[in-house]
Amino acid sequence: MVFSDLLTIWRNTGLEFSEIILAQEMMETGRDPVIVKQALKRLMMVMLEEAERNFGKSFETLTGLTGKNASKMYMSKPRVLSEFNWVATVTALSMAESNAAMGRIVACPTAGSCGVMPGMLYALKSVEKANDEDLLRAFVVASGVGNVVAKKATLSGAAGGCQAEIGTATAMAAALMTYYFSQNPEAVGHASALALKSLMGLVCDPVGGFVEVPCVKRNASAVNVAIACAEMALAGIESAIPFDEVVEAMYHVGRSLPESLRETGLGGIAATRTAQKLVESIHKNLNSGSET
Repeated sequence: MVFSDLLTIWRNTGLEFSEIILAQEMMETGRDPVIVKQALKRLMMVMLEEAERNFGKSFETLTGLTGKNASKMYMSKPRVLSEFNWVATVTALSMAESNAAMGRIVACPTAGSCGVMPGMLYALKSVEKANDEDLLRAFVVASGVGNVVAKKATLSGAAGGCQAEIGTATAMAAALMTYYFSQNPEAVGHASALALKSLMGLVCDPVGGFVEVPCVKRNASAVNVAIACAEMALAGIESAIPFDEVVEAMYHVGRSLPESLRETGLGGIAATRTAQKLVESIHKNLNSGSET
């Protein structure tokens, strides 16, 4: 599946774009579009349920490096963020910290990037009062964007760096918002390309190998990137490079990254002096806990 082919089908038929994506999935995998849509709806509803349940909560995580960020953001009055951005940010932090605390999440597209899509979904639901059917159509379109990346490149931080995880999640969230407000597949392609380009080259450098630092806060930053890119696309701003080519570029950049910058915890901020001290402290705490 490539995005340009989906656009061609849409231009030639005028069919609703989410239905085209479901039909294309059937052609490639043989899966019944009705069943696929039902499965996607279940995933979307889990995201919304968990976002509602965990919004602004504190968590006890394995390392203790995170767990209080969502609650701090929730308790802080925004200075410049809109209500939409604030809700999306709190949600992204909440879901990423829930993941670090072994809570229920939807890996969309990965566990390390699990806060971005729920952040966008919950902001649309709670602030814009989006109905479930409109959200579902936009969610299917966002899933199609993620599927393009999965098939043309990679979603793995170990294979392509954090650009493959957070970058893809951001492209999907930008697609979600853009389609919800415009139902314009061409704008979706531009929003997704703008988002993925914005995070091109982002390395995967988890401190100690734990999906907490910098992963949790990246989810919060990324959902705001997605909002900005969607707003640009909705304003008619276009990506000079088509989405399919951006995905190809991301893949080649990921392959060029050294192993130390692909989820090994050996490079980037994971290699800083402070990070090394934190890892030593974590291991001591974990070892002392196992002895008692």
